[in-house]
Amino acid sequence: MTARTRTKGPELRGVRLVVVLLVLTVVSGLIDAVSYLGLGHVFTANMTGNVVVLGFAAAGAPGFSVPHTATSLGCFLVGAVAGGRIAARYGGGSRRTWARVMLATEALLVGASAAVAFVAPTGTAYALIALTALAMGMRNATVRKLGVPDLTTTVLTMTLTGLAADSPAGDGSGHRHPRRTASVIAMAAGAALGAWLVLHHGLALPLLVAALAAGVLALAASGRE
Repeated sequence: MTARTRTKGPELRGVRLVVVLLVLTVVSGLIDAVSYLGLGHVFTANMTGNVVVLGFAAAGAPGFSVPHTATSLGCFLVGAVAGGRIAARYGGGSRRTWARVMLATEALLVGASAAVAFVAPTGTAYALIALTALAMGMRNATVRKLGVPDLTTTVLTMTLTGLAADSPAGDGSGHRHPRRTASVIAMAAGAALGAWLVLHHGLALPLLVAALAAGVLALAASGRE
């Protein structure tokens, strides 16, 4: 193996992980479109928004639910604990094996939520909130431990801040702009697709699309780190 191959290998593997995380950002947009538009104005991926929504609900603002939002927050935290356990179990080995376990588990949880929505399209709000928030909590804990800069897959506040603050106008180089811009576009695209699917096809189809995407990514993330 040449020195050039040795230097290119890790870089290429890193690029593939970046692609995986960008697609997961699209999935986050799908999930939050389902939860916010179809489950009573609650987020199950974006917990920053969810804390704000909980404040709205606690103040009695119409259209918001304290039980729904509290369920989402609680299940997200349980999922984050599970993600921490995954990190403890696999964090010392290949990042790709670690990511694959997380993605497969996310696919199973979101797939279960899609099955619930298909079988019982009414009266399933708590089950869908719980399953998707568990999946998102687990994923967020794993992505945090993976530590890929500017790709949290669910929250864009710091990404947008970086775009502005590190731009030439903000006296920066803008060298991370492509990744940050791609992350913002991915989230917006996922939200738009999710909203369209929810409005025209109900909750089950976008959840199924999200589960299939996570499953495909679990296979794509296979191999050595």
